[in-house]
Amino acid sequence: QVQLQESGPGLVKPSQTLSLTCTVSGASIQTEYYYWNWLRQPPGKGLEWMGVISFSGSIWYSPSLKSRISISRDTSKNQVTLQLGSVTPEDTAVYYCAAAKTFILSATTKNQYDYWGQGTQVTVSS
Repeated sequence: QVQLQESGPGLVKPSQTLSLTCTVSGASIQTEYYYWNWLRQPPGKGLEWMGVISFSGSIWYSPSLKSRISISRDTSKNQVTLQLGSVTPEDTAVYYCAAAKTFILSATTKNQYDYWGQGTQVTVSS
């Protein structure tokens, strides 16, 4: 069974960089054809797809976040990392990592993904 666990600071100051890690167990992040996504859900709003890194290391970002987002991976630790720069209070959300076994760019419906982390709350506040 594939399990995903998000981790990182729960509070980030405005203008700083938010960094989160998704630790994967039960499968290698290089397993064909898994795609490792980051999504978020601000309070009172729906899911927003942020970006994805594929089993081969290819990366796609949401156009609305492209200037501030970076997704990377550490294959030795079986982890995927999200960095979001120049954060504002509007970036306050529950952040999720989710895995799909097909390429489904920008999906925002939970059942389109095969595995989810439990989510981690990130608040942007001074």
